[in-house]
Amino acid sequence: MSATIYTILSVIIVSLISVVAAFPLLIKKKISQKTLLILLSLSVGTLFGSVFIHFLPEAVSHGYTLGLAFYFLLGILVFFVLEKLIHWRHSCKRNKEDLGHNHAYHLAPINLIGDAIHNSLDGMVIAGSYIVSLPLGIAATISVIFHEVPQEIADFGILLYSGMSKMKALFFNFLSAATAILGAIIGLVLAGKTAGFTHFIIPFAAGNFIYIAGSNLVPELHKHCKIKDTILHIIAIICGIAIMVAVVLFGPEHTH
Repeated sequence: MSATIYTILSVIIVSLISVVAAFPLLIKKKISQKTLLILLSLSVGTLFGSVFIHFLPEAVSHGYTLGLAFYFLLGILVFFVLEKLIHWRHSCKRNKEDLGHNHAYHLAPINLIGDAIHNSLDGMVIAGSYIVSLPLGIAATISVIFHEVPQEIADFGILLYSGMSKMKALFFNFLSAATAILGAIIGLVLAGKTAGFTHFIIPFAAGNFIYIAGSNLVPELHKHCKIKDTILHIIAIICGIAIMVAVVLFGPEHTH
């Protein structure tokens, strides 16, 4: 019972990070496009960093197989189909109403769903860790918080860039973050019983993040080609990757 209590408390704290991390952006009356694009670049770095520094090493720790490759590709394909459906729905409504920010309308739903998968996985990781031991659970929670802070700031920026108001972006970002609670509940049930589930969800999530960063976010950055902007974007991407490296080098071990 104690593992359950510690798990739920931990994922609630992690979910609240989405509100706390976005607070600096809330106090400003207006956020410039340059700032939003820097946050977008930061998200590219953290997403790619999460995949290649955290998810891939865990996914291939038991060997690279044809099944594992299939899970990666399925993660990409599912989000490709999802985006096709979003584009189709947008096309049906485009002639009826002015949506605004048409160049980035698809970023919000794609990002929210991808972030929900990420946060659900974090919830499962925290639950499994607490079942093993209290110290391991605490270490996993601290590690999740370390990488969630920059991720949630970047995610909030993506929602603003897609055309949402600050309060609406904050609300949806919190709902996405709160899926960690659902993931924790699932993790409490599955931990120690269904090892094959994590063998699937980790590479599947990695495929999701690769698609989000490579197919959605990077093309948005390519629409702004000034040298100064490009340099800032590159620096922000490198910073995002560096943060993920710092979690490995200096943070508690993030055990999947």
